[in-house]
Amino acid sequence: MREILGELGNGKRRGPDDGEGGGGSGTGSGSGDSDGGEFAAGTRRAALAYAREFGWPVVPGAQARPEETGAVCGCPRGRDCPAPGAHPFDPQLLAATTDARMVGWWWATRPGAPIMLATGGRAPCALTLPVPAGVWAVEELDRQGVRTGPVAAGASRLALLVRPYELPELGELLGTRYGAVPGALRFHGPGGHLTLPPSLAAGAGGPAGADRPDRPDRAGKAGRAARWLRPPERRAGRVALPRAAWLLDVLIEAGFSLGVLSEQQ
Repeated sequence: MREILGELGNGKRRGPDDGEGGGGSGTGSGSGDSDGGEFAAGTRRAALAYAREFGWPVVPGAQARPEETGAVCGCPRGRDCPAPGAHPFDPQLLAATTDARMVGWWWATRPGAPIMLATGGRAPCALTLPVPAGVWAVEELDRQGVRTGPVAAGASRLALLVRPYELPELGELLGTRYGAVPGALRFHGPGGHLTLPPSLAAGAGGPAGADRPDRPDRAGKAGRAARWLRPPERRAGRVALPRAAWLLDVLIEAGFSLGVLSEQQ
C-alpha cells in the first residue's frame, strides 16, 4: 500500500503521451507544467484525447476557486455546493460529446475546466472508493491475479473504470450475490459522471485550485489534480476494461474495512 501511496504523492505514473509541458495528446496530470496557462493547455489536450482517441464523451465541469474558508464552486450554489469543481454545469451532462470541434471550443473558452466523463452507454462506468480502501483493493486485486483497467486517483477517492453496465444488471448482481454494500463504494453508471485527470478538484480539507500549477498534486489549500495511477491502454483498438463483477468482491471487502485501512496509513 505504501508504494502506491508514494506514487500518488510524488506524481509517478502518467497518461499516454504525457510530456512535460510539450505537445502531444497526453491525459496525465501535467505535473511538469510551469504556469496556469500550460496546465490549461494540458487539460484541453487531455479532453481532446479522451474524445478523439478513446471515444469517451466529455463535458467541462463547474470550476471552483480557492478561498480561505474553502472552495467556492462556479455553479449557482457557490459555497454551498457539496462537490465544488466536481460536477457538470452549463452545459449539463447531456451535452457530453466526442466531437473534437466542440470539445476543443469548450476548453478554449473555459481553460482549465475539469473534465467530466459521461459514464455508461458506450463509455466506461466506474467504481470508486476512498483512497485508503481503493489502494488496498488495487493491491489485493493484483495479488489475486485479477487484471484491472484504468485507475484514476483524485483528491480523496480512487476510481476503477469498468465496462459499461446497465442499472438492472448491476442491481441483480448486488441483490443476488451480496447481502450488503458499503456506503463508501460508489457506482458511476448510466446517467452518471466521473472527473478525469488532470482535473483540479477540492481535496480533503482544502478548496480546489492551485497556487503551484507546476505541482497540481499538492494537497491542502491548493487542492489536488486527478492523475492516472494506471492509465488507459489500448488492446485490439479499444481501451481494455474489466467487468464490474470481476472486481466487486474485493471492492466491497475494502469498503467495509475502510476504518481499519485508514488507521494503518
